[in-house]
Amino acid sequence: MDPEPCPTTGSLEEAVAVFVQQRTRLFGIAYRVLGSVVEAEDVVQEVWLRWQKTDRSVVVSPVAFLSRTATRLAINVARSARVRRETYVGPWLPEPIDTSSDPEVGAQRAEALELALLLVLEKLSPTERAAYVLREAFDYGYPEIAEILQLSLVNVRKIVSRARKHLSAEQRESVDTAEHRRLLTAFVSAARTGDVASLEALLTPDAVSLSDGNGIRGVARIPVLGRARVANLATATPGFWRGADARLVDANGCTGMVIYRDSEPTTFMTIAASKEGIHQLMWVFNPSKIAAFLDSRSRFPVTLSGRCSVTAAV
Repeated sequence: MDPEPCPTTGSLEEAVAVFVQQRTRLFGIAYRVLGSVVEAEDVVQEVWLRWQKTDRSVVVSPVAFLSRTATRLAINVARSARVRRETYVGPWLPEPIDTSSDPEVGAQRAEALELALLLVLEKLSPTERAAYVLREAFDYGYPEIAEILQLSLVNVRKIVSRARKHLSAEQRESVDTAEHRRLLTAFVSAARTGDVASLEALLTPDAVSLSDGNGIRGVARIPVLGRARVANLATATPGFWRGADARLVDANGCTGMVIYRDSEPTTFMTIAASKEGIHQLMWVFNPSKIAAFLDSRSRFPVTLSGRCSVTAAV
């Protein structure tokens, strides 16, 4: 945990100073709970507005106030987002985020940040997700989490334990960043040349390909399962790779690729891999999510006008 700032007075300048010190952490919490750059930005914006309007002279712990507000707002947004995502066409994937300048997005360690893990976190309830994120990514103590979530200490310990067990059952041990990058570039190289045999050699027998397009024509609307089918899918449309400019990017603490056509970004992709090979391919075709990723490379400062545009890049 960061050192606790001194309690604020009523000065707006001091309010800004405290908020600026914590905003990356607040975004990191909200992003992990929501899996959305845009929604996390909105949460941080709302935290700033509430912090600005609060009688800060009576706030004993600014860090606790800001963390509590961000977490509770994120939980509320996650509950409503779950309903909205029921109408999403095809697989839904978290919005990737550029982590080139701060791979941890405000966390003390890059826990609960990889895209594949964020996708698994979606299977937990918003409260379970928040408890896990606060504990595992930001090292909050159980008493702090209990206060933030307004739950008993015993209940919080049980929630975090259940979340760990669920995620452990769903997740495989990841390869290191160098091997992840090697596998991704090898996959793209083989896909470009239509080398199905090489693709199959990179994939696990139970590999799955998920394409997030929200109804875009030509994008698979169901998961594609199995080594042969995933390899064939990557080479089924030769025109997909013809003339494509694939650029490596840092995304969610790992390597990803953004594919451009005629200088326009059309696709984001990354993988999840273990020592057995690539077991998950994640393709994002949704233009709004690609735009959110590219926009996440820059953040705007808090201004004294009462507006705080805090975006995803860190």
